[in-house]
Amino acid sequence: MELVPTLISTGWASGVNAYATVLMLGLLGRAGVGEVPEELTKEPILIAAAVMFAIEFVTDKVPYLDNTWDMFHTLIRPVIGSAIGVEFADLDRVTGSEAVLAGGASGVTALTSHGIKAGLRLGINASPEPFSNIIVSLAEDLAVAGMVALALQHPVPAALIALTLMAIGIALVIYLHRRIRRAWRALKERRQAGREP
Repeated sequence: MELVPTLISTGWASGVNAYATVLMLGLLGRAGVGEVPEELTKEPILIAAAVMFAIEFVTDKVPYLDNTWDMFHTLIRPVIGSAIGVEFADLDRVTGSEAVLAGGASGVTALTSHGIKAGLRLGINASPEPFSNIIVSLAEDLAVAGMVALALQHPVPAALIALTLMAIGIALVIYLHRRIRRAWRALKERRQAGREP
């Protein structure tokens, strides 16, 4: 197994949809596709990931509700990404400070891709029509599934794709900066209106 490319690609996937990443890794591991840490293939982990993925699948397609979900997951996705990184380090027989570094690297990658996703979703929600949100969410789900499958079979190309997607994502966030700020203000106004009697 090539640890660093695997950490990059699974970290990227975790930042976009951590539950789908865990679920895909577990299912592919059970199917014998690639090397997957045994912990991720256990039934309780798979059930929890499937339930949370189902909730996220619906929530992620509702404008502004998806932004609230993303805010709530700003800590959760990197933590899951770090945990996956530590599991892969353990599988690769990496221990001690190197395992901590592996978890940290995967977590930072997850935080970066999460930040890009959250920013782009704010920009997309500034659009008046709801369909772009659904299309982007479905594309993210498919990208995560594809990335995880590729990471297990061809880790280096998967890592290169993940890094390319992050670079493109950062460029898009910068380009959509005004729309993102406008959507952020609208989200805050909706939350404040909800608190008022």
